[in-house]
Amino acid sequence: MGQLIKLENYISRYERDIFHYPGHYMRLKQENWKQLFAMWEDQREQLSLEAPSDDQPKQERFYNKWRRLFNRQSAEEAYEHQNQNENNHIPTTEAQLKQYFLDSLFPFQLNWASTTLSEMSFLDRDYQDDLTLKYFLQRFSDTFLFMYRPVFKLKNTTVDADIIMLTPVGIEVIKVVERPSEQSIIVGDDRTWYTEENNVRTKFLSPVITLNRTEKIVKSILNHNKLEMPITKVILSRTNQISFHLEPFSTRYIGKEQHENWLQNHRRLVSPLKHLQLKVAEALLLYSETVAVNRPEWEDPEETDGFVFE
Repeated sequence: MGQLIKLENYISRYERDIFHYPGHYMRLKQENWKQLFAMWEDQREQLSLEAPSDDQPKQERFYNKWRRLFNRQSAEEAYEHQNQNENNHIPTTEAQLKQYFLDSLFPFQLNWASTTLSEMSFLDRDYQDDLTLKYFLQRFSDTFLFMYRPVFKLKNTTVDADIIMLTPVGIEVIKVVERPSEQSIIVGDDRTWYTEENNVRTKFLSPVITLNRTEKIVKSILNHNKLEMPITKVILSRTNQISFHLEPFSTRYIGKEQHENWLQNHRRLVSPLKHLQLKVAEALLLYSETVAVNRPEWEDPEETDGFVFE
């Protein structure tokens, strides 16, 4: 599961210590997965020995115990979670359990991407249902670090950037361009691209414009810090075919026909976190804008951090 090291201009645990939190997150995740898996196996064994009428109380105890283990929720969050999962059954397969685990991790990741032990940013609740953000965090490895639409400070101005994915072997600057599946995307010039449906073309602003701007920012920060790492620009559409004649240098067009292969190639990359990768992340975070306030004095950070092993 990819790590969200920066979300817009929110304060992030990672910008406080990029050399500590990625490894810390991976250890916590592994510990919690082992506990959940052991609970799941134990619960399934107990259910198999009891009458069907006893299933619902057992299922409720399983989810309540896991939520207490995994994160200490506010009363409002617990109520919403209960309503969303009132018809839940204990996962019957390990794959279902893994998806449940990933979904449970997502609020924790948002928390680490918007708070530290002493400060907090006001998180837009829309991010809790952001399927694109979930895609990047749930489909890639723990060693992939994501900056999701970060805001960079450049001299006396700020600049919104595209998605930045830091892998152990390189940087990918990603622009997601997705339209209704009936449409196809046609690559045009540096200013204008097109969508086409039923032989009718419609213009839209080329996504390469912001992609080039983000690449330029990343390169300038790396150069200033005497760091070198390959950068690839990616136009990604999981829902549309992208028609083009030739990809520019260091640029990939990933349409729906190329998406699965592109994704699996990344998932097959087995590599630990690299020191250079963390140095690059540190430099990018240093030039990112952060807007935050002090946490209320009465708030206990351990009550909102997600993992109880914080």
